[in-house]
Amino acid sequence: MRIVVDLNRCQGYAQCAFLAPEVFELHGEEALMFTPAVPDGQQEYVRRAAAACPVQAILVGERAGPGER
Repeated sequence: MRIVVDLNRCQGYAQCAFLAPEVFELHGEEALMFTPAVPDGQQEYVRRAAAACPVQAILVGERAGPGER
């Protein structure tokens, strides 16, 4: 599973960091860091984090990313 975060849409609500802290981390007040390739065992947490994002900035999928086939 891979994820892409639209950092232009992200408003730093940090719901993703609370729900999937092994994948998402907020640095400072607005800088979101994330792991594009979701580690094993974290898929359900990431799906919940994406659903909880107030601005729907997280795209989840097997092939979520530019150039992926």
